[in-house]
Order: sequence, then structure tokens, then C-alpha cells
Amino acid sequence: MILIPAIDIKGGKVVRLYQGKFSAVTEYADDPVRMAIQWEALGAQWLHVVDLDGAKDGVMTNQEVIKRIAQSVRIPIEVGGGVRDAATVEYLIATAGVQRVIFGTQAIEHKLFLKKMLSLYDEKICVSLDCSNGLLAGRGWTQTTKIKAIDFAKELQDYGLKWMVYTDIARDGTLTGPNFAGIHEMLRVVQLSLIASGGIGSLEDVKKLAAIKGVVAAITGKAIYEGKLDFKEALSVC
Repeated sequence: MILIPAIDIKGGKVVRLYQGKFSAVTEYADDPVRMAIQWEALGAQWLHVVDLDGAKDGVMTNQEVIKRIAQSVRIPIEVGGGVRDAATVEYLIATAGVQRVIFGTQAIEHKLFLKKMLSLYDEKICVSLDCSNGLLAGRGWTQTTKIKAIDFAKELQDYGLKWMVYTDIARDGTLTGPNFAGIHEMLRVVQLSLIASGGIGSLEDVKKLAAIKGVVAAITGKAIYEGKLDFKEALSVC
């Protein structure tokens, strides 16, 4: 399992939200590029970058910062947040040098578009299943749908999707541990490569995730920014 540091960008700064709420923001750094370089120096193999402004407003607004991150590190980065059209995907992959693009709202609302992107970019496309009580959420987690995450995951697998980020919104930013039951349930019904996100608060959480077959990576944010989890130590158990 790979442990991936999260760099969430809002207003050009590195922040974290609590349970996805834009009203509960904590700032951690003024320079996302410098933060990316720092995580690479500590041994990160990937970076998870989210344009929170884009996720909320539906249009990516931090593309230049993301490009500078991708061109300042040697490790691959995955990017999400407000990716809603083909031009943005092409820019991120062909111009910015992003290795994997993550869809959320767009995958839920425009399935034909998702299929087209999969046909063009294949493994460079990932879908984030952001869940609230088992139901998908979109629009920067501000709206909950009536679609069961499990059912949607099955559909995505039929499309040929390879990568999935699974997030329990209620756990995100809480340091109370991932939704292990939800992860196990998801992996019982699909064979997608699952990237676990939300709730990591301790080394024990990382160990438990690493022991789950099918969890290929885990995203950590608040725990490493607040010193609850030593990133280098956590890498040693992955």
C-alpha cells in the first residue's frame, strides 16, 4: 500500500476541511509547491492534490499552482476538484504533467463524458466516491444524491474504470479512523483498485488499511499536518 499526502488548495493556500465543510477550514501553509517538495523529500511516492475552489464552484481555479507542483517534483501527482470538461483534462495531463485525474461530480452527472475520458486516457482516470451514509455526494460535497455508492461502483467497474478513491465524508478531517466496514463492503462487490481516504489519525489506522487486500493506497492529510502521524514512520508499515 502507498501512503499519499494530501495537498488541498483553497485560495492558493494549503488547507484542510472538517467533514468537507467549507465553513470549517484550517490553513497549514501558504505555498503548496513548497509543501509538495517537502513531502517528496520525506519519501512520498505520490501526491494527492485537490482544487477545493474548483470542487465548490465547478471550475478549476488553481491550475497554474497545480502545474507548478507537477513540474517541481519527480513523483507523480493525482488531481481532482472541479474537473468538468475535456479541455481541463487535456490541460492537466498533456500540459501540466498530471499522472491521474480524479472525477467526482462529473462522473455522477455525465456518464457518457466519463466513458469518453476512459476511452481516451484509460488508467489516468480515477473516480472519487465521496459517501455520506452510503450515498454519493457531489458539488464539493455540498449536495448528497440518492445514489448508493456500492451500486455506482459496480457501474464504474463495468465501464472499465481501474482506480477509485473511497471517502467517508463523516470521517474526513476527524482523525477518528477510516470507515473500515465501508471499505470492506465496497471491496466485496468490486475489484477496483481502492484508494482509501478520510479519517486516518494514527499509525494503527495505517497498519489496518495496509492489511486489507484491495486497498492499494491511502490518502492522509490532517494527521500528518498536525503531527498526529509521523509520515516517515507510517511509510515503514506500508
